[in-house]
Amino acid sequence: MQEIWIDYLNALDAKALALTNDEILDAVAKALDAQGRGETVIEPRVHLVPESSDKGHFNVLRGYVKALNYAGVKVVGDFVDNYKVDLPSELAVLNLFDPNTGVPKAIIDATAITDMRTGAVTALGAKYLARRDSKVLGHIGARGTSYWNVRLLDHLFDFEEIRVHSRRPESRNAFAKRLEADLGKKIVVTDNWEDCLKDADIMVEASRLPEPAPLFKTDWVKKGAFVVPYGTMSALEFDLTDIMDKVVVDDWGQCGPGKPFGALRRHVDEGKVTAENLHAEIGQIVCGRKPGRQSDEETILFWHRGLSTTDVALGAAMVDKAREMNIGQRLRFA
Repeated sequence: MQEIWIDYLNALDAKALALTNDEILDAVAKALDAQGRGETVIEPRVHLVPESSDKGHFNVLRGYVKALNYAGVKVVGDFVDNYKVDLPSELAVLNLFDPNTGVPKAIIDATAITDMRTGAVTALGAKYLARRDSKVLGHIGARGTSYWNVRLLDHLFDFEEIRVHSRRPESRNAFAKRLEADLGKKIVVTDNWEDCLKDADIMVEASRLPEPAPLFKTDWVKKGAFVVPYGTMSALEFDLTDIMDKVVVDDWGQCGPGKPFGALRRHVDEGKVTAENLHAEIGQIVCGRKPGRQSDEETILFWHRGLSTTDVALGAAMVDKAREMNIGQRLRFA
């Protein structure tokens, strides 16, 4: 048998690559465009819950992107109390494979990938679905994906005001301090959901609730706003979708009825959001098959659960850049 070597990128390698905002957005946009053209395979995520979901669980995501010639499997742990032992709540590993032979091609620390690709999907959703003159961002949550939500959104919109909130004061204050240092602008820290979200142009909810609770109030949403809820447990009032002119998802296959978790889980399972009244998947909009925002008056909701194909695309971009920069290791597999 021929020799098989695997590209290995650990967390230090991923940091050394220092992917730029545009490199991240471009890689993820390619995956969304391919999805919209029907040139991907996205298997609905599955979960491994060791004890109970309020403590934490593993997500297993599987996908294939034809244009990149990669299939991939990512396993990501999501454990809410990890901060107590000085660990991020989410730690992940991505494996890339040759889709023609099954040969393993790369093993990548995907903790940063998870954060970056989530922020990129939020930002690209806003690119197509938010008002172009959006100037106020309200963001709930301070986990790793939250940083990239704010950073990449601000890269596209250059906000006049950014408000943040999370449950723990030390968490939201540290989050704001990091954003101020990296973005070079003042961050407004709020001690409640309403002051953070009400009347913002773009409203992002990335909370970490132990169980569903209607903390995000429908009457805080102004006409023309863009709303992105993606907490594992829903924080929405049930009537929120009633005021939406369009509801967009990342992939209906993993958002549809009978799946666990997610911001619109009850809305889908009880028939308020269906395949028939859904406006589009985001990939269909990115590739031009369906329209995005069509007027400043439209109020639009975008629910994304996480696309395995964006993990694959960002992992592929990291492998390519690592080879150019001579970063990482080559491991003998066979």
